[in-house]
Amino acid sequence: MKRDAVTDAEPKPRIVFQPDNAEQGGRNAPSSEEIRKRAFEIHIERGGIHGRDLDDWLQTERELQERYKNNEKGAKKS
Repeated sequence: MKRDAVTDAEPKPRIVFQPDNAEQGGRNAPSSEEIRKRAFEIHIERGGIHGRDLDDWLQTERELQERYKNNEKGAKKS
């Protein structure tokens, strides 16, 4: 029996975090591309087990937001 490719597709994670100044193109927050890449790294680190894409995405947002926040604090001290 042939499987339908549409039903086998993984759902794409929704973007929860949007930078406050997205319109101005500011870099004080992670881009969707950065989040996507890191979320995939986490997925691979967990052994590539499917079904936790949203957890990976949200974990990535938290990690990168903290990193950007710390970088911003360091920049202000300079």
